[in-house]
Amino acid sequence: MAPSSRFLAAKMLDHLPIKEAKIIVELGPGTGVFTEKIIQKMGANTQLIVVELNDTFYHALTAKKYPKNVHLKHDSAEKIGEFIQECGFEKADLIISSLPLAIFPSELRKSVLHASKEHLSDNGQFVQFQYSLQSRRALKEMFHSVKLNFTALNFPPAFVYTCKKN
Repeated sequence: MAPSSRFLAAKMLDHLPIKEAKIIVELGPGTGVFTEKIIQKMGANTQLIVVELNDTFYHALTAKKYPKNVHLKHDSAEKIGEFIQECGFEKADLIISSLPLAIFPSELRKSVLHASKEHLSDNGQFVQFQYSLQSRRALKEMFHSVKLNFTALNFPPAFVYTCKKN
């Protein structure tokens, strides 16, 4: 797949209260397209946890110069609770995911979504993009509110889900 476009980045991030967030978790950053945009928008006291399991992407991310409030984790998204606690918090204000949920085995998809919901603040938001509508049901089963957006100006075109816990 090609890196995410600026149009997809805008659909994913522009409606989020990034500057006001205390803690943000990014799951599956890949090449770091969204990571860079989040860093540009976040407040000086915001902590960003970036979780990447893929060895190649993780090592490419570690080669970049990030501020001290950006914490790179080479591990599974299922462990977000541990990472949030390591930063001195209980819950995340925002979880931004680029994970390919549609190709995950069902149990892994459920586990990642459950961990995300469990470690999201009551007023927090979980934002996920996908290239199909295949994960829509799983998101609706997990979150109270699921809003769907679409951007054709990405290759391939993408759906953006913005989910609320309560």
